Amino acid sequence: MPDDDERPSGRRLNGRLARRLMAGAGAAVLLVVAAVVFVLVHAPHNVSHPNLSFTAPTTSTTTTAAPPPPDHFLWPRYGYDLARTRAFTGAPDLHPPFRRGWTVGQNALLEFPPVIDGHTLWYMDDNATVKAVDTITGRVRWQRRIGRLAAASPVLDPAKGLLIVPTLSDTGSSPGSGQVIALSMRTGATIWHHFLPSGSESSGLIAGGSVYFGDQAGTVYSMNAATGHVNWTFQASGAVKGGAALSGENLYVDDYGGHVYDINARTGHQIWAASANGAALGFSSGTFYTTPAVAFGRVYVGNTSGYVYSFTANTGQLAWSYGTGAYVYSSPAVADIPGLGPTVYLGSYNGDFYAFNARSGAVRWVHRDAYGDRISGSPTIVNDVVYYSDLDDKLTTGLNARSGKVVFTFHDGAFSPVVADPTHLYLVGGYTLYQLLPASTRRTSRPPAAPPRSRTGHSAPRQSRSGPSVVRRSRPVSRKARTGRGRSH
Repeated sequence: MPDDDERPSGRRLNGRLARRLMAGAGAAVLLVVAAVVFVLVHAPHNVSHPNLSFTAPTTSTTTTAAPPPPDHFLWPRYGYDLARTRAFTGAPDLHPPFRRGWTVGQNALLEFPPVIDGHTLWYMDDNATVKAVDTITGRVRWQRRIGRLAAASPVLDPAKGLLIVPTLSDTGSSPGSGQVIALSMRTGATIWHHFLPSGSESSGLIAGGSVYFGDQAGTVYSMNAATGHVNWTFQASGAVKGGAALSGENLYVDDYGGHVYDINARTGHQIWAASANGAALGFSSGTFYTTPAVAFGRVYVGNTSGYVYSFTANTGQLAWSYGTGAYVYSSPAVADIPGLGPTVYLGSYNGDFYAFNARSGAVRWVHRDAYGDRISGSPTIVNDVVYYSDLDDKLTTGLNARSGKVVFTFHDGAFSPVVADPTHLYLVGGYTLYQLLPASTRRTSRPPAAPPRSRTGHSAPRQSRSGPSVVRRSRPVSRKARTGRGRSH
């Protein structure tokens, strides 16, 4: 046993303890510094692997398809084609400037665009009211409220005379207790319906006699379009907000769990799954709200992390990613643009609208929204003009697809901007649907004597006008901060 003078004193003990604590604190500081350095080194970053699988266009980009006869024209689903590219080049004379024809207004918000068969279009507002409208006169042929809350475009099966739509809720203003319902295109009568406990806002897709969509519980459905019989279901990792895109037998779906899937459309079996989480993507993590677009052997999709992704369609490898710095709810529009090449278009909540090289992800051009407003909805390409709407000032803008120059503006809109047939453009305003005609054509219907007024009391948009390539803010614009996310995908 040591003598008293050999025993450590309380002061010595305290000193040693202090030194140990200081050493521990130093180690902790080093760990924190190391963690910060690790995070900085591995922060979200842009990725580009242009040599991964890419199917370059084999047809001439200067050839424009002849417009189909108006009586047989079909825009049957959200995104126009099965791959959801949102690109329509079948009406070469349909370009700005436009003049207004008829308008149809309602008391509920319009988030999603119509679908078209011949001289009739159908659409659904947020109050789950479905309308059938004559495309020439603007006359409402029938209307029917099928629920209480909805956010999707219908999908058509003209061979069976069916219109299929989902609802988020049939009982209240919050998602839940919805359904998917098949209506007669001619009368609006119910043909079949299927209860969806969680509700759905996924715009359907019909191919090979089956309708495909997802729901809030993350279930992807394949149903017999004629009877509503469930062929198969697939369980995703989170809510499926957007629609599915189809290429061959490959069904591409994304979810709120941050995953993109390739599913065999015939069997419902998963082929591959890719995630927006992890070091390979620079620790970018977020949810997928958009509907994928499939083109050139790639799958293009936006993410709430602010990133845009391109995956190889056959394997799910990350081909490129680009960070915009704000939410990307906007689904991509994709086309092979004459004089530019394969290009991907979409907008961000940062107020910028982008054109990307579809192969490499390089930015071809960026257009700054007139007031830097949030862009939530998905763009549409009609011939050589790409249209988008902003969420704050409710402005619809048309840009030259090659240069980004402004060629069209219209003072209404918020989400998905336009659809078209060979002779008309149909613009989706906040509460009003507009028929627009090329200014050089003869008027086909008499416009309303006075502009309709929306539920909020604001006047309807003014006549469209062309604008300069760069729209400058003439004075500071102040508005209350808005934190709500748009529901358009």
